[in-house]
Amino acid sequence: MEAAIDGYALRIGALEIRPNEYEALASGERLPLTVRELDLLTALAERHDRIVGREELYRVVWGEPYRKSDRSVDVYIGRLRHKLGEALPGQTLIHTHFGFGYRLSSG
Repeated sequence: MEAAIDGYALRIGALEIRPNEYEALASGERLPLTVRELDLLTALAERHDRIVGREELYRVVWGEPYRKSDRSVDVYIGRLRHKLGEALPGQTLIHTHFGFGYRLSSG
């Protein structure tokens, strides 16, 4: 399913992200995300179904150049996977492409 951008929300499957309201919903239920987690999820959703490298995610979410020794993106991806997995059991939305980056996809 393609990300629908209607000015208020990004929708990918059962996931709805409302960046202007600083919230994300999974099957209509609010996800307990930190601001950084929401920013990262939004960055992935805006690039729906594309592989996004750590460098780009770090630059967009953290607002500074990526340092190769910094594992922040990986740590936050892990937290997002955990929270999304609890809210949407059996669904894998964030996919790892080793050596390239991450992709958010509903399928």
